[in-house]
Amino acid sequence: MKVDILTLFPEMFAPLKESIIKRAVEDQKVEINIINIRDFATPPHYKCDDEPFGGGAGMVMMCEPLFKAIESVMTPDSRIIYMSPRGKVFNQKYAEALSKFSHLILICGHYEGIDQRVIDYFHIEELSIGDYVLTGGELPAMVVADSVIRLLPNVIKDESKTEESFSSELLEYNQYTRPAEYRGMKVPDVLLSGNHKKIAEYRKEESMKITRKNRPDLLK
Repeated sequence: MKVDILTLFPEMFAPLKESIIKRAVEDQKVEINIINIRDFATPPHYKCDDEPFGGGAGMVMMCEPLFKAIESVMTPDSRIIYMSPRGKVFNQKYAEALSKFSHLILICGHYEGIDQRVIDYFHIEELSIGDYVLTGGELPAMVVADSVIRLLPNVIKDESKTEESFSSELLEYNQYTRPAEYRGMKVPDVLLSGNHKKIAEYRKEESMKITRKNRPDLLK
């Protein structure tokens, strides 16, 4: 997979150079390119925003730099996504669907958003990571990239993908590791029993309890 991220602030993407994502890049499971939209703006000022027609607060990202930036990386296989609080809400099933594509272009908006003509011309999909507003699209783009890349083949173990929150209707059960007792707190005996059937039953029951407590909407 290839992921091109279009942004006004390339320096914000250092987290994608660490941990599992770093190994995925090194193992050539994914190629990540951080593209500065200002490189496609007109010198000498490289201006990328202007006042909105019709008035109103804030600024709007302009057509020309975004058109040029998108066209510099777009292919017939590209799935273009604009990170926007008014978009469809991102979730695990959405991540699974995006992981099937060979090329993702993620656009990081700023200010009051981007010129609508960019969205209309390229048939861009708008995507939100939740019902709140951030200062820009960089953090949402990192969330989407991380969530999708970890689902690519051989990036993490398949077992880890199938036994985590949102892989089914339930949230993940509690996890424990050594030591078996710490400061008087003991690991549940069933997890030390070696009885895999009972362990599976216990984990399913715990998942139900956690889901009922934290996300009862998932049980409807």
